[in-house]
Amino acid sequence: MYDFFYGWYLKCQSDTQTLAVIPAVHRSRNERICSIQIITDTDARTVTFPADLFRRAEKNIFIGENRFGEKGIHLAIDTPRLTVRGNLHFGSLFPLKYDIMGPFAFVPFMECRHSVWSMRHSVRGNVCINEKKYFFQNARGYWEGDRGRSFPKRYIWTQCSFSDGALMLSVADIPMAGIRFTGVIGVILWRGREYRIATYLGARVVQIRNKTVRVVQGNLELDVRLLEASEQALKAPAKGDMVRTIRESVSCRASYRFCKGGDTLFAFETDRASFEFEYFS
Repeated sequence: MYDFFYGWYLKCQSDTQTLAVIPAVHRSRNERICSIQIITDTDARTVTFPADLFRRAEKNIFIGENRFGEKGIHLAIDTPRLTVRGNLHFGSLFPLKYDIMGPFAFVPFMECRHSVWSMRHSVRGNVCINEKKYFFQNARGYWEGDRGRSFPKRYIWTQCSFSDGALMLSVADIPMAGIRFTGVIGVILWRGREYRIATYLGARVVQIRNKTVRVVQGNLELDVRLLEASEQALKAPAKGDMVRTIRESVSCRASYRFCKGGDTLFAFETDRASFEFEYFS
């Protein structure tokens, strides 16, 4: 038996409400369990289940009566502290042209591997969480995943959907073969075109300071800045065990600027960004 985790992150967002759901399975020397994390603008809850309730079939994850996949989400959680029921339906997904990990997808023994299943899709449906209702009509969705042993010790992740596209950026301290380096993976979907920013394409971080990250790759430059956090505590894997606490702002104020060849393709500030800033000097 070896340490391992596998999970998806599914985010649904309207103009006024945000809901992210993380179904996952975890295996360590101590135990094997599965879990569902429910994150909103104001709260985060975790429910654990016996590992044998976890099942993956094609592009779906099942945990008991709960289902997650390309068609949407069905939630049926009933505990003394948390009741969640509802259905969310996804429209056509927008997958990447190729694996976000690029050639690193074939490197063995990596601490964590990332996947992006859909950069953008429509969401409709309703969910009730402890009698509070969440309504999604022509809302925006995003779907990614992680697998491996542990989350990076230091990392920054942000995701945002906006009128003409969507973006995701992750900057992390990567251990590999006895060395460490700052790895970058990111995608900017802008007016139907996909721009890939990644270490394997020559991307480099030129600034991490004051909650600001600047990444340059050839004639491309992406600046992201966390302006005002709204953090909720989430559980994250460390050698398979969900014992690490990270802080996510599932819906917060941030700014983004993307340039190509010295021309600004977009620059905006939003209060609908998602951010994890687990990077300390």
